[in-house]
Amino acid sequence: MKVAVVGKGGSGKTTTSAVLARTMGRQGRAVVALDCDSNPNLGISLGVGDTETERLDSMRQALAEGEEEHAPGWAELMDRFGSDAPDNVRLAVVSRIENPEPGCL
Repeated sequence: MKVAVVGKGGSGKTTTSAVLARTMGRQGRAVVALDCDSNPNLGISLGVGDTETERLDSMRQALAEGEEEHAPGWAELMDRFGSDAPDNVRLAVVSRIENPEPGCL
């Protein structure tokens, strides 16, 4: 199952995303939460903390500035650019998703 939460600024996308992710994680599902927001705060809402959220955002910025190499595949992306959040959620801060594969992971 893939769920995308979109909307205008200040509509509660981050809070809704965090609640959905942690609820599904608590139900035993393996959850990957991707924060594509230009002001990524999903890590804070998920409970990974300010320092780890800033680290993930810094890695995204390093990619944008050419200081880091893109991950060639999903597993390496989640390993290098992801962080474990509570309740079986894995978080990554990304700039965009190119060629998303249809279906479930």
